[in-house]
Amino acid sequence: MSLTPLSPREVARRPGAILREEVEDATHAERSRALRALLARSLLTPDGRSKSAFALVRRHAPYLREWCAHYAGWTLIVTPEVIRLRKIPSVTRDATRAARDPVSGLPFDRRCYVLLCLSVAVLERSDRQTTLGRLSEQVIAAATDPAIAAAGLRFGFDTQDGRREFVHAVRLLLDLGVIRRVQGDEESYVRERADVLYNVVRPVLAQLLAARRNPSLVSAGSFEEQLAALVSEPRPETADARNRQIRLRLTRCLLDDPVLYYDELDAEERAYCDRQRGHLVPELAQATRLQPELRAEGIALADLDGDATDLGLPEEGTEGHFTLLLTTHLADRLRSDPNTTLSHEEIVRFATLCITQHKHHWRKDVTLPGAERRYAALALERLESLGLIERRHDGAVGPLPAIGRFALGTPVSGELHGS
Repeated sequence: MSLTPLSPREVARRPGAILREEVEDATHAERSRALRALLARSLLTPDGRSKSAFALVRRHAPYLREWCAHYAGWTLIVTPEVIRLRKIPSVTRDATRAARDPVSGLPFDRRCYVLLCLSVAVLERSDRQTTLGRLSEQVIAAATDPAIAAAGLRFGFDTQDGRREFVHAVRLLLDLGVIRRVQGDEESYVRERADVLYNVVRPVLAQLLAARRNPSLVSAGSFEEQLAALVSEPRPETADARNRQIRLRLTRCLLDDPVLYYDELDAEERAYCDRQRGHLVPELAQATRLQPELRAEGIALADLDGDATDLGLPEEGTEGHFTLLLTTHLADRLRSDPNTTLSHEEIVRFATLCITQHKHHWRKDVTLPGAERRYAALALERLESLGLIERRHDGAVGPLPAIGRFALGTPVSGELHGS
């Protein structure tokens, strides 16, 4: 085979072309990391654990702002004090991914959410600095609102349990950067009512709410209708506008939800997805470095690196090991019967069996009375959040198709390979 020699001019230009290609590759890699950082955490501050991500996103803000608006219809706000990606969810009916206490990892319940909202309302009217004691007094005063009492909610911080419940909300505000600790610690407040001093970071506080409409202007009836009204968008008046709306919903689901199941789409959305899947999925995968998985039942963009997701599987420790065991058990059941369901008691019995087999290298608390029910509840909560199971009204659990990726195949050369 003969090679055509390069001309002197081509030789002179070649290093520049290589350099441009390397710069473009480096820029694309940085933009992907910045986009992944926003997907994992939609509110960034220039200090704390989001410090490096903040600098990266700010450096590529023009590109990210245009990309998020074009592909997902999301607004990106970038200031020297805070970066906020104002997402619009693909659905508002998903109650499986609650906020969590950053320290304990416990999910927020209804009471914690109310305390969080009351704390934010109090901080809106507070001075530049406040203390945990003063904040708690003002929250208790705000909780006497007749609407809160009518909802059957009562709060008191006279006991450790009451103070700990309040601290869950405060820790989330700390993690988000709404307040910054100056002196003291929350655990001392829980045990001994010792006070804690905070600075209130108003630029971050002002960006917490990501609704398209002011909640006070929403007059819808039910809670579900109110949630939908907060993020409602104008109805499309043309075919092109309708196609864009469908494209945005599909993108939001692929980027923000664990899996997009085809049976959750209406006929028009499914038809659009079938036509545009070959273009849309590769574009999203290239920008985010998420790995597309296309199955007969739906599509998922898998985060193989684990840095663009808020909740993963599996995880280390007793809870993580049991969750993975339960996941593979459900996947095997689904493989043998696509319509299989398990009662809650069947799940509990499986937890009891796993505890018997693995108690010697699991935490000691697995042998305490009721541990099997607690671990079963924690695992089911996580699997539901990841779109791997659905819970029926009768309490039964149905594994969903995406769980099949955790089924174990035949061992080969001493290793276990997923199906």
